[in-house]
Amino acid sequence: MKTATFKVWRGNSDGGDFQSYEVELDHGYVVLDAIHQIQAEQANDMAVRWNCKAGKCGSCSAEVNGQPRLMCMTRCDDLDLDKPVTVEPMRTFPVIKDLVTDVSWNYEVKASIAKFAPKPSDQDDGTWYMEQYDVERPQEFRKCIECFLCQDVCHVLRDHHMHDEFAGPRHFVYTANMEMNPIDVGDRVVSLRDELGLGYCNITKCCTKVCPEGIAITDNAIIPLKERVVDRSYDPIAALISMVKGG
Repeated sequence: MKTATFKVWRGNSDGGDFQSYEVELDHGYVVLDAIHQIQAEQANDMAVRWNCKAGKCGSCSAEVNGQPRLMCMTRCDDLDLDKPVTVEPMRTFPVIKDLVTDVSWNYEVKASIAKFAPKPSDQDDGTWYMEQYDVERPQEFRKCIECFLCQDVCHVLRDHHMHDEFAGPRHFVYTANMEMNPIDVGDRVVSLRDELGLGYCNITKCCTKVCPEGIAITDNAIIPLKERVVDRSYDPIAALISMVKGG
């Protein structure tokens, strides 16, 4: 066993600070194991959100050594244990207690986005035909576990706090999943431009880097959506055609 120091943020919406705990790490420990050991043996009142411990529920999101990560997927052996390991709540969302943050804003934004709207089926059995490419293109977007690490790392939300004007990468993935489905007849382009604030994203790819599911958020979701907004709103030829049709 190896003993390591964990500095865990303790507090609530009124404020708080880091507290240090010595933890004996057993073989194969992940950060969540260490937090559970602290909770069981040294700080019974520590609040931490978790569920599956398998990297699929997205519940145990936090910041480990300043990096947004799933605690259950962050192996202690991969960290520099000669230094204290800091564990703190996601900075982009309000703190409830200790490592637990209020992520309800994300669900409110999601509810505001136009839902999947399938076109009527032209088959007798009520199904649709589509190309395999159209099936595969949005498939990766469905892997999202809503851990909100991409939201946490996004500087538009993290540093500029533009929650009222910017939906964030998770919701662009959600929108792309519908927009790229050939069955869907919904139109979310104007909403992406205006209410969801897609234009504020400057494609730094920080969201892609922290995604535990390996979704190419920037390249496969955000950039294609930006292209749709530009084509519809700023393409002079498209604008001219629209004016001619309107006249």
